[in-house]
Amino acid sequence: MKALYIAWQDPETRRWHTVGRLSRENEHYQFVYTRGALESPHFDSLGRMRDKQKIYRSDTLFPLFANRLLATSRPEYPDYLSWMGVDENANELELLARSGGRRGTDQLCVYPEVEVNEQGEMVLYFFSHGLRYLSPTEQGAIGCVKTGDSLQLTPDDDNLHDRYALLLETGKPVRVGYCPRYLSQDLLFIREQTQIHLSVEKINPDAPVQFRLLCKAAFVPPEGFELYTTESHQPLAREMMAA
Repeated sequence: MKALYIAWQDPETRRWHTVGRLSRENEHYQFVYTRGALESPHFDSLGRMRDKQKIYRSDTLFPLFANRLLATSRPEYPDYLSWMGVDENANELELLARSGGRRGTDQLCVYPEVEVNEQGEMVLYFFSHGLRYLSPTEQGAIGCVKTGDSLQLTPDDDNLHDRYALLLETGKPVRVGYCPRYLSQDLLFIREQTQIHLSVEKINPDAPVQFRLLCKAAFVPPEGFELYTTESHQPLAREMMAA
């Protein structure tokens, strides 16, 4: 894992915008704003990184992102790693990617810049969202699924608040949550290009609700297909643009 994108939710429109890219190379971290940071008049800046044309570098993870990880000194840290489906060797970017970096106090999250693996696939992990909106029967269905069970992405055509909403359903079908909003538009586009194999990666019955159901989406990108080429993903920093 070399890079993550930062998504920000407009509090007025509820739309998600990709506003930055966080990367790690040669043990150093780098953050740049992307053109998505200019899409909403309501977006200002992230923390103290106020200059959108600047490249920010650090030997350690920027506090804005480090604060989204559970401290290793916390007694529940081993459980936290287990919920994510990773071991103690996972680095900070991997943990951010698995958790989504969500906090209840702001409108930020992160998602990984996925690369093609040795099998020619792109693989994406994410936790099911919106579990508190499910019926008791649907919530009970989550406890019945097992690792490896197939799931399906179904457009939620009745959703008046999000035209890109994607339901996560079992084969019956029964709803077991929603695809994260910041991923749904991209996955809808991918779904139109190629088949997505969606499955249960891990069930955490005793975890907080946001870590209850970990999903895995895998697909073989068609020839010529590229993610992260939209205008909103392009860096704003002058040095990056000239490179």
